[in-house]
Amino acid sequence: MALFMTIALDSAMTFTMVSVTTGWTSGFLERFVFGWLIGFAVALPTSILVFPLARKLVNRVTSE
Repeated sequence: MALFMTIALDSAMTFTMVSVTTGWTSGFLERFVFGWLIGFAVALPTSILVFPLARKLVNRVTSE
């Protein structure tokens, strides 16, 4: 779960940020891939740590 969510969110955020900051210029794909790799390296360990905590919080909030 964490891997797939990380890939989806990191891709969307990296695409958005590269598009906003540099636009559709030459080298867009290279900047996107570089940014995605760095974002993924940070996001995957973060999501692995946060998912169990988030699950516990959701269970507390939604339990009857």
